[in-house]
Amino acid sequence: MDLTFYGLHLNLSLIRNNMHVFITGIAGFLGANLADYYVAKGFQVSGCDNLVGGTLDNIDNKKVKFFKANCENLEEMKPIMKNIDVVIHAAAYPHEGLSSFSPFLICKSNFIGSVSVFTAAVQNNVKRIVFCSSMARYGDVKPPFTEEQKVNPVDPYGVSKLAAEDVLKIMSKTHGFEYNIAVPHNIIGPKQKYDDPFRNVVSIMTNLILQNRRPIIYGDGNQTRNFSDIDDCMFCIDKLATDKKIVSQIVNIGPDEESITINELYKILVNKLKFNEPAKYVEDRPNEVKNATCSSDKARKILNYKTSVSLDESIDKVIEFIKKKGPKEFEYNYELEINNDLTPKTWKNKIF
Repeated sequence: MDLTFYGLHLNLSLIRNNMHVFITGIAGFLGANLADYYVAKGFQVSGCDNLVGGTLDNIDNKKVKFFKANCENLEEMKPIMKNIDVVIHAAAYPHEGLSSFSPFLICKSNFIGSVSVFTAAVQNNVKRIVFCSSMARYGDVKPPFTEEQKVNPVDPYGVSKLAAEDVLKIMSKTHGFEYNIAVPHNIIGPKQKYDDPFRNVVSIMTNLILQNRRPIIYGDGNQTRNFSDIDDCMFCIDKLATDKKIVSQIVNIGPDEESITINELYKILVNKLKFNEPAKYVEDRPNEVKNATCSSDKARKILNYKTSVSLDESIDKVIEFIKKKGPKEFEYNYELEINNDLTPKTWKNKIF
């Protein structure tokens, strides 16, 4: 049974007061914000994290049932996913650049881990799975990236995400559960890990500047990006999780209005933080996509997406969060599996 009021479509077969949402990567950036969102909606929320990229400080243990578990371990996942209505698979090692030098680690986490989550969900009769993929699935194609265009991932991370999508579709066809695939891009906001030297350029730069250290820019800094505020992603992922009319969809999530170069981003940060030093420019990272912009047309059409938080406001939220938590030294939590002449010196020599 469905109801519509105040323009909001409610699928009563999915949405009820005791709806149980399970979030993988719940202590990470995206997962923790999703947990807060669903707790506020009155849903029952549980989830897992291996605490490599996430932290328990990100979640409220009084309102969320937390399991320390590794998605790659199917026998760990099966018992903790009982009596779940919807799974949102947000766990990942989201390291595009690093994946060219630690491909086994990244593919094991993102592909094997995803298949394990999907398998445990099927075994426990989960009704719907939302898989959080990545714009890395598109790779080196002409922007803006659309959901219908042919994809060409250029690094193992993008390949691992795309392969997981394909397995999800096959399993859905075989076992009859519903699925949707979210493609958020360059999300920023509070609770994002800012001491990871391999990802999150806004947070990395902010963390360095607050330590009075010069940020590093790869290449000439003219790479273009569109950054998504975390708050603008919540409603869209929720629609993919709970709206019965939206099934078997792949949807880009995030803005397409405010493209910015890395050089321009740096200028914004130094102005906001009153930092007068120039950035350090180093060699390009292999396989980096220079112009990465996703079209939001489909999200606007089927999710009623609109950008409500400007890039300027979103950057302010990142700065406020890092100032409140305090700048940190960078943690090299991931092993470099390939160390050769192509490996970025920033990682090889741990210069962050």
